[in-house]
Amino acid sequence: MTVRPPQALAPSFTKETGLNILEYELMSERADALGRHGLKVEKALAVLAERLAAGCGEGEREDLLDDAADKVWAFFIQREMCGLRSQKDAVRRYGIPPEVIARLGIVRRKPESRS
Repeated sequence: MTVRPPQALAPSFTKETGLNILEYELMSERADALGRHGLKVEKALAVLAERLAAGCGEGEREDLLDDAADKVWAFFIQREMCGLRSQKDAVRRYGIPPEVIARLGIVRRKPESRS
């Protein structure tokens, strides 16, 4: 014999209301964005590792580190929006180098364009 609680005591998230459907859609979008940011991080770190192994110049190295740091920073912000506060597992999973971690959140000047 199974006992089921009265419907009045059932959790409200099981009911199909407009708010719950919207929350589901928002969670889906957050997860999708997190996946896209993760792919960008993987790509930026792969390019960085490949170019460093090939012996790129100092200027290119700096640009690649800055690009990777920007991608990781955006990824960490997206993780926090999804409720994932600790970044330790992401650093370990993606193998984010300390040089990239040290550059997170730094606002760099953009080169002035001369028109």
